[in-house]
Amino acid sequence: MQKKSVFACLAGGAAVGAANGLLGGGGGMLAVPILEKAGLEERCAHATAIAVIAPASLVSGIVYLCSGLVEMPLFIPAALGVLLGGFLGAKLLRVLPVGAISLLFEGVMLAAGLRLLFP
Repeated sequence: MQKKSVFACLAGGAAVGAANGLLGGGGGMLAVPILEKAGLEERCAHATAIAVIAPASLVSGIVYLCSGLVEMPLFIPAALGVLLGGFLGAKLLRVLPVGAISLLFEGVMLAAGLRLLFP
């Protein structure tokens, strides 16, 4: 990997981690386009994004738990749902056509943006 690519990945990774830590999510919406720009095929960009976000989410989650910011009665059922959804989503990523993955990703980004603009 070229020096310029390493720097771009470090800078992009810092932005992704900061978004995840500060906002509690959204890093993947930044990571996927950054990884695609770095040359990864879309399916690999999605898989790599979650692989690099997982450790950052774990660290942020521990900080939130230790700070008392997590609503504990909701934590276990929500975590179980996320684990199940993550497993199923990872299985689907392997079999869905790239066009469908792209359309789903764009739809989720659009829905999230609209939800923020029109609560």
